[in-house]
Amino acid sequence: MIDLDVHDDVAEIVLNAPARLNALDEDGLRELDRAYVEAEHAGVRALVLRGEGRAFCAGRDISGVDPAMDDVPGYLEGLLTPLMHRMASFPAPTFAAAHGACLGVGLGLLIATDVVYAADTAKIGSPFAALGAALDSGAHALFTERLGAHRTLDLVYTGRMMTGEEAVAAGLFSRVLPADEVRDATVGAARRAATGATAAFLASKAIVRRLRDERMNLWETLAAETVAQTRLSATDDYREGFAAFQDKRPPVFRGH
Repeated sequence: MIDLDVHDDVAEIVLNAPARLNALDEDGLRELDRAYVEAEHAGVRALVLRGEGRAFCAGRDISGVDPAMDDVPGYLEGLLTPLMHRMASFPAPTFAAAHGACLGVGLGLLIATDVVYAADTAKIGSPFAALGAALDSGAHALFTERLGAHRTLDLVYTGRMMTGEEAVAAGLFSRVLPADEVRDATVGAARRAATGATAAFLASKAIVRRLRDERMNLWETLAAETVAQTRLSATDDYREGFAAFQDKRPPVFRGH
């Protein structure tokens, strides 16, 4: 169900259950978590997450769930939230290719990824109006921050799906691409990042996370940038970047 391939410092994790639109049950979340652990242990310098078939991920697999016996906290708090924390703190740049259905848990996986390239065929929104359930997986935070309260609740109440183009225009994700190009573009971006200055990328990743989660102000951000730059100035890649600039040649970064 979850495939992991590591090649040239890039991990590619594939949700591979196309018959059910890559919906994830409890075992699927555990398997996905293990894939991230393995990728981290492999020391990759970039990671790609994508889905096989017609969709990225249609959300939680509820095909066999009995509502009367459903362990909601066990699924969301016990499995999904720790997975999203692991994804968000992955020690390398992460990229996702979003196409087709990107709903519920699938949207949460995108929220926990650094950079998302969306296909024009992507469907993003709240499918829960027909289930009697609430939007979850962090989508309230993403939608309200980027769309505002009125547009968020419009999506919740109506169940309308946004296209990939709408989602990118609203600032939810990074770029929109034709469906037949999104995978190659995402993998290509990850490969380029894997040859970059990894420590510098991770410094920016940490600052952006603090801006989002802690709402740092301008002066706190300046202080965090100074700390990061001071630490980076002792790295090999920092010295290589300056030497390459002065020598008028492309830098060769080693990731440390």
